[in-house]
Amino acid sequence: MARTKFTFEKRQREIARQKKQQEKATRRTEAKQQKSDIESGVPSEEPGVPGQEPDSPET
Repeated sequence: MARTKFTFEKRQREIARQKKQQEKATRRTEAKQQKSDIESGVPSEEPGVPGQEPDSPET
């Protein structure tokens, strides 16, 4: 019976865990930034509908 490469598998799990934690921290930081932008009144970077002016008065 062949032995498994336990240390290799353990290291891969550790790398995956660290990557997941880093992604979570990045998402958390982005959410905080968006929240602070909303509270301070900074407009979001998301574009509206192309070719349409927002709230333009019709005459």
